[in-house]
Amino acid sequence: MTFPIAQIRERFPALSVTDEHRSRIYLDNPAGTQVPKQVIDEIARCLTYTTANLGGKFRTSRAADDIYVSGHRAMADFLGTNDPGEISIGASMTALTFHMSRSICRNFAHGDEIIVTRMDHEGNVSPWLEIAKDRGLVIRWAEFDRETWTINPESVRQLTNERTRLIALNYASNMTGAINDVEIIATETRQSGVLVYIDAVQLAPHLLIDVDTTNCDFLVCSPYKFYGPHLGVLWGRREILETLHAYKCRCSDNNLPGRFEIGTPAIELLAGLSACINHHAWLGEALGAKGDRRSKIAEAFEASARYESTLVHALLEGLTAIPGVEIIGPIPGLSTTARVPTVSFRHRDVTPAAIALSLAADNIFAWHGHNYAFEMARVLGFEQHGGVRVGIAHYNTIEEVRRTIEAVTSAVSGP
Repeated sequence: MTFPIAQIRERFPALSVTDEHRSRIYLDNPAGTQVPKQVIDEIARCLTYTTANLGGKFRTSRAADDIYVSGHRAMADFLGTNDPGEISIGASMTALTFHMSRSICRNFAHGDEIIVTRMDHEGNVSPWLEIAKDRGLVIRWAEFDRETWTINPESVRQLTNERTRLIALNYASNMTGAINDVEIIATETRQSGVLVYIDAVQLAPHLLIDVDTTNCDFLVCSPYKFYGPHLGVLWGRREILETLHAYKCRCSDNNLPGRFEIGTPAIELLAGLSACINHHAWLGEALGAKGDRRSKIAEAFEASARYESTLVHALLEGLTAIPGVEIIGPIPGLSTTARVPTVSFRHRDVTPAAIALSLAADNIFAWHGHNYAFEMARVLGFEQHGGVRVGIAHYNTIEEVRRTIEAVTSAVSGP
């Protein structure tokens, strides 16, 4: 079935906004996507009719309870668990990871070791560096391969020993788009009794996640990267979550999922979260999928991945044809590394800031800098200026890619 790009774009009000009669091209997606109207409507409906705290006997509170339960159930379907209690929802992936690092490492002994990587977002690095300082833990750094742009499982094996307690690893790089083989790494390290904490923020918008087959212990993602509201989500194995100390108020719920969710939840954003997951299910149904919500989500991702692959190949082909442009990360045809459609690049003469500014003047939205892939930028030697980063979402078009390539060509061509 043909990918229904026109129907998809009709669902996103932001895509019809123009500035001085020029359409906007949203390629800032790796930092946050636009949202469907149903997400906006559900947030507004919640704020209008169901604004209340949880646990009351009155109508609005009972409705808020339903929204809370529905949001967790929706994310359970999205990540492939049958247990909504394994889903913890917070302000952001980084906030959740800082919070959970205290619970996870509470019983680690002085001198125990944590493996972090040179290719991760700082949200999956700094929390472990900080807790290591607090508890006298040792940090081991896994290097990324400069040719594959991934973490080689062998490098993790060499770092792992009897004192290793946890590895923090990204599923896909938010700078290069390269996808790590987390299944192999997680399986091997867990067999050694090591906890595995996966940052799936960049992968979640593009490929279906199955927490069972991923074989990790914890996985975090960000709904605002896959057409939802600004929240962070953590999945953890129930048998592990139930054993961890929860840093919470004494009178707060000690059951899952509430024990790791601090304070009053953002009920209106949970309403938007359910709508976001239902957007993916809608797309699967539009493509002919039958069955439960998970099955429809799976079909949506399979079709979206094929569509986005066509666009990112055209984007990479066009960028590499521009004299002076260097892609940071794997290039299809030159590398066998799997990737998501997050693309960073640099030019030998023009700074990333200047290119981003030129694109902005053409109403093309793109990020520049290290984009919190701070350690990778530092290792590659361009932490000062970083790169230009663009990313494809399933609402982008081939026409937008062509216009972007023309705009980058103009930006680096000089007067």
